[in-house]
Amino acid sequence: MAVFSPRKFSFSIIFLGLMTVLRSQAALDVHYYDRTCPEAEKIIRYTVLNASMHDAKAPARILRMFFHDCFIRGCDASVLLDSTPQNQAEKDGPPNISLRAFYVIDDAKTKLESACPKAVSCADIVAIAARDVVAMSGGPFWNVLKGRKDGRISKASETINLPAPTFNVSTLIQSFTKRRLRVKDLVALSGGHTLGFSHCSSFQARLHNFSSVQDIDPTMNPEFAETLKKKCPKPNKNGNAGQFLDSTASTFDNNYYKQLLAGKGVFGSDQALYSDYRTKWIVESFANDQSLFFKEFATSMVKLGNVGVMENGEVRLNCRVVN
Repeated sequence: MAVFSPRKFSFSIIFLGLMTVLRSQAALDVHYYDRTCPEAEKIIRYTVLNASMHDAKAPARILRMFFHDCFIRGCDASVLLDSTPQNQAEKDGPPNISLRAFYVIDDAKTKLESACPKAVSCADIVAIAARDVVAMSGGPFWNVLKGRKDGRISKASETINLPAPTFNVSTLIQSFTKRRLRVKDLVALSGGHTLGFSHCSSFQARLHNFSSVQDIDPTMNPEFAETLKKKCPKPNKNGNAGQFLDSTASTFDNNYYKQLLAGKGVFGSDQALYSDYRTKWIVESFANDQSLFFKEFATSMVKLGNVGVMENGEVRLNCRVVN
């Protein structure tokens, strides 16, 4: 696995003109903390940078954390709340067990409470941190709209609403449409898989007894399938075994889409994007033009960050518990 390098922190800035567009009813603003906590983004950035230098898995986990937070109850930091004896929280739902980068958000929150108490929401920390890990890994930089409030409800049972790695394109489109995200957003945000790793359990069904007539998913490159079968035998006794989601898994680039063109998508839901006419042309466009992918990814991240933003929430003092 490639080692995280601070040199990748040279941001590829994209001027999106998003300060006045795509705002939610909660009136998010790029300048929300200019008076109440002017150093907020700098504090978060260096917290994330430090964590990423010591934990190569942190960037992918933080980016995934943002997706998983926004897709349940909107971007309200509900994914950060700890379970209680009376309630199992989102972070303990099956899709979130491997996130494990909550300590980075906790660290940033502690520093922010010291610098500007009761000002910066946990939801905004996650949104800013997600932007920063993309930029630090060589991807685009965008202005994060801020002013989200933190929610008070988190239920593990609701993680069933997250898109699954087995979804086909129709089911993916339905899931994204419920969050007012379009087909292009679906394909662009799927590109976040350029960072990350998956355990065998999420794609093993494509490798063994795929159907009554085929052992391997026919959309998968045969040589790639054999490589994965060696890493994920049946039965698989190594719970840590798995595969990086693209061949440059610590660098944010368009290699993910090139992998799909070669039949080397790890998840069935990823490879399906190249098999369906509604999404195939977008995959091809992003595979051929990284700057276009960066632009559309940044735009889609801003749209995702506006999903379900709360007007009447709170600013948690500790991201793990409600006030």
